[in-house]
Amino acid sequence: MSTPYPFTALVGQDDLRLGLLLNAVSPAVGGVLVRGEKGTAKSTAVRALAALMPEVAVVAGCRFSCDPGAPDPACPDGPHEAGTGVSRAARTVELPVGASEDRLVGALDIERALSEGVKAFEPGLLADAHRGILYVDEVNLLHDHLVDLLLDAAAMGASYVEREGVSVRHAARFLLVGTMNPEEGELRPQLLDRFGLTVEVAASRETDLRVEVVRRRLAYDDDPAGFAARWADEEAALRERIVSARALLPRVVLGDGVLRQIAATCAAFEVDGMRADIVMARTATALAAWAGREEVVSDDVRQAALLALPHRRRRNPFDAPGLDEDKLDEALQDAADEQGDDDPDPDGPGGGVPPQGGGPESDGGGSDAGGSDDGGTDDGGADAPGREDTGSGGAPAPGGGGEQQPVRAGEPFRTKVLSVPGLGEGAAGRRSRARTEHGRTTGSRRPEGALTKLHLAATVQAAAPHQRARGRSGRGLVVRRDDLRQATREGREGNLVLFVVDASGSMAARQRMSAVKGAVMSLLLDAYQRRDKVGLVTFRGKDAEVALPPTSSVDAAAARLESLPTGGRTPLAAGLLKAHDVLRVERLRDPSRRPLLVVVTDGRATGGVDPVALAGRAGRLHASEGTASVVVDCESGFVRLGLAAQLARDLGGSAVTLDELRADSIAGLVKDITAAGRAA
Repeated sequence: MSTPYPFTALVGQDDLRLGLLLNAVSPAVGGVLVRGEKGTAKSTAVRALAALMPEVAVVAGCRFSCDPGAPDPACPDGPHEAGTGVSRAARTVELPVGASEDRLVGALDIERALSEGVKAFEPGLLADAHRGILYVDEVNLLHDHLVDLLLDAAAMGASYVEREGVSVRHAARFLLVGTMNPEEGELRPQLLDRFGLTVEVAASRETDLRVEVVRRRLAYDDDPAGFAARWADEEAALRERIVSARALLPRVVLGDGVLRQIAATCAAFEVDGMRADIVMARTATALAAWAGREEVVSDDVRQAALLALPHRRRRNPFDAPGLDEDKLDEALQDAADEQGDDDPDPDGPGGGVPPQGGGPESDGGGSDAGGSDDGGTDDGGADAPGREDTGSGGAPAPGGGGEQQPVRAGEPFRTKVLSVPGLGEGAAGRRSRARTEHGRTTGSRRPEGALTKLHLAATVQAAAPHQRARGRSGRGLVVRRDDLRQATREGREGNLVLFVVDASGSMAARQRMSAVKGAVMSLLLDAYQRRDKVGLVTFRGKDAEVALPPTSSVDAAAARLESLPTGGRTPLAAGLLKAHDVLRVERLRDPSRRPLLVVVTDGRATGGVDPVALAGRAGRLHASEGTASVVVDCESGFVRLGLAAQLARDLGGSAVTLDELRADSIAGLVKDITAAGRAA
């Protein structure tokens, strides 16, 4: 077993260390989600925490780590008699992103359950993590149904495995830690809310701190055991402090004054539900115990708010998480003024951050702020096919090509469902029909590998003709493995939604481009909710470019869209061919994820010889490969050329206007696109 990096040797990342330690003191806080860029010691910190956790006493031979002082009466390995057990280190169990449901919750032997009435259960990772740490790296990439199971178990303290009326329950109480890189996509808001705390981590920009990080890491890599030995005293002291804080925790008093501050703060930030209030109360209590105090004070409430509220106040998937500290201080002061008395200053061994025992010390962190400038001039002019775009009037921006400053997106709206026709087998999501492990049962088949979802009626039907030959004498059905049938289910999958956006001069009228960006932003929001991957190709001037390669980060696509400039010619064919290249690579990389091509244009094409015909040939190339597509027709004005509708026919898809894209518009039906899909 390799020697873990010492927790006390971590440099900076104060919030990360504090969030982990508070959960070690009080697992009731509800776990911690660590968000940050790659290479910021997220995984290192979580794995290092395991060495600080106190040992646990378990019933000898119990696969579910029952406490010998209070064994679980429903333990599948029970019943156990209360008594002495054996001590072992608390486990850190890692859940791989590609894990199956059975690997997470455990597997039940359906054949023995039906034929012998025996609950033969193979424990999963939730059982292994009981009374320890369950660590999920890249939790935002975990399938939603696994995240739901994981968080339900964390909330209830138990795991339930149900298979056709046969159920097994076992205790599953653990410290849940998830890490994620927001660039790879966000968690749904309701899943974010289930994590007790969240911390943001970023690499320090201070030279001295970065030097110290490198120095310590190189020393550890050269001699892990020797490096750990040099930090043994600090590790032991921190371990003792955790034990002391746990012992003090039941005696900590949460007074009415600070409780009103907690409630007032949650109300001021308009968080949904009551979970935030409860988590803040538990976190503030843990902070007091960590500081060696028996009373919660205002500073504890403030620190608890900074850890428990940022991820709960997001109102839009494209809003960055965070908390306005001035508003927080104002809410705390208002609540204190209502009480008419002041909280005492914190005393005792203050500070929530563990000692580092030498080496530079500094708060690290960072924040990103962004926006888009509003600029450009109004111009409703548009070019006819074959004519050169000259932009929309006004002086061209530096760089030539009639480029204008980015225009802000219009107000997003709820869109109609655009889906890929046919039946796929891609990653779980919410867009198109697919064969999935979850959903409504549509039939049965012989299992390939382990049986996961039993089709009971089909199994009985397969076994029934053989009962006499098998010598059945009692009431029970004689079932063999060959009789078992796997249920086939139909649910929804996520797709790759590739946006091809016309940013040329023919689209550059200020009001029109704002509406176009608002429509694409609405489609991005829809893609976020349906768990799609997204990509963005733009075309203008002389060529097209991949503004954003396919990614799960819809936030990144929204940011690129906001900063998209307009102006110049309309190389429509180049945009479609660039999209073809992107889809070709993605089919090799992820063949089970079906693409949906969304072309946002007025259909005009300029530049070169017969650009409209060239765009048509590029469209037919997509159609020949069966790519599902839809054209969002942005043409406006009294004179309409119908070029977007012609492009849709070349693509084998359909066209929808900006007005028809709205879910509440009169025109409409859900659109399944591509001629090939309609034929299927």
